[in-house]
Amino acid sequence: MHLSDILDLSRAQFAMTAIFHIMWPILTISLSAFLVLIEVLWLRTGNVGYYRHARFWSRLLVLNFAVGVVSGIPMEFQFGTNWAGFSRYSGQFFGNILGFEGAMAFMLEAGFIGIMVLGWGRVPRGVHLFATSMVALGSSISAFWIMVANSWMQTPAGVTVKNGRIVVTDYVAAIFNPDMVWGVTHMWVAAIETGMFVIAGISAWNLFRRRNPEFFVQSFKIAFVVLAFAAPIQIWLGDSSGGSVFAMQPAKGAAIEGHWTTNKPGTAASWSLLAWPNQKEQRNDWSLEVPGMLSILATHTLDGEVKGLKDFAPADQPPALPVLYYAFRLMAGIGLAFVALVIWTAYVLRKTRGKLDRLLAQRKLLVAWVLCIPLPYVAVEAGWIVREVGRQPWVVYGLLRTKDAVSAVDASSVTLSMAMFFCFYLVLLGTFFVLARNWLRAGPDLTLNPPTAVAAEANTKVTNY
Repeated sequence: MHLSDILDLSRAQFAMTAIFHIMWPILTISLSAFLVLIEVLWLRTGNVGYYRHARFWSRLLVLNFAVGVVSGIPMEFQFGTNWAGFSRYSGQFFGNILGFEGAMAFMLEAGFIGIMVLGWGRVPRGVHLFATSMVALGSSISAFWIMVANSWMQTPAGVTVKNGRIVVTDYVAAIFNPDMVWGVTHMWVAAIETGMFVIAGISAWNLFRRRNPEFFVQSFKIAFVVLAFAAPIQIWLGDSSGGSVFAMQPAKGAAIEGHWTTNKPGTAASWSLLAWPNQKEQRNDWSLEVPGMLSILATHTLDGEVKGLKDFAPADQPPALPVLYYAFRLMAGIGLAFVALVIWTAYVLRKTRGKLDRLLAQRKLLVAWVLCIPLPYVAVEAGWIVREVGRQPWVVYGLLRTKDAVSAVDASSVTLSMAMFFCFYLVLLGTFFVLARNWLRAGPDLTLNPPTAVAAEANTKVTNY
């Protein structure tokens, strides 16, 4: 089998494992942050409802965390088994960053999640809040280092190439590479959005069915308040990140917009709202365009230059242009839909004036929130397709081509391992849905009361003794 076939198989395997794995860390990041907020509200107000929320939603976090840990293991092994060329070339930096993630982030999460889950009544409340905070901090640190590594692959900096390998000359420049700030923040806010839509959507489903409405209206409103800030911020972050792409990765920028010909000086580049890119013919088969808009979107000027794909050799252009083009529009469209839903909900909440019965009567709104549960996942997956496919044909942009990074392994081995991972992930996904369904059916325990202070329990035991 040709090297191109092995390359395609290895890329498909990594894409499959990445697409599956990414669903779980993003919910861990947001759920853990939500639990910190809930626990702080409980300690400040003494409202037992917040305590019951913490106990209810923490069960989903633990289930999600477990699947995320198990599903992520095959990804790391692939750097050695399928991408040995990449590991040899960039291991001095990329390997260090993954080591930082494991030592600083995963160990922090794993070390404190047991206290968070089992520590109720066994440790002081302040210690328990600290444990929950460390789980949330660990998940965010994990996202930071992973995105640092990926951003460096997008815009490598702080390194030089010696004897066919990367040598780090400036760790600060490598970590804080040009894409890092936008990559980290855009991904972190996407994770927060995902968790808040899951919480709000599940709460809306229970409100629609009128199950424990007093409980779920509380979680719905908290998630909504977070989204009222996060959804518009994410639009701004996406726009700023897009500007960085056009500046640092012009071929990717041109590909996601189906832009073939560089606009002449003094003229504005048109933006194709919808089109069908044809890479073989180096043009769009058809295009619905808005004159002058691409210069505004890409450069924030009226007539800024936007390089077209024809400025790059076909071998240097990203592949699968229709997939890349529409994945970007799917991600952006979902982001705009979220803002519209937030505005609609704000109007309804103002109209209902906090009265639960009026909110329960807003059936269409509640259904809309339920239907939105999978959409942040779709947006994140589409965003990663744009990010990773758009970087091709480079694995380290401008330095190492993907075809030079793949391992010289037998194609049958890749096919067999991919089939094995696929079956394994199906079992994991099925197990998660069965356990999550049981969790949803059980609902919150509204008889739970906060445990007495540990110190008071200890004094009682000493007195009794």
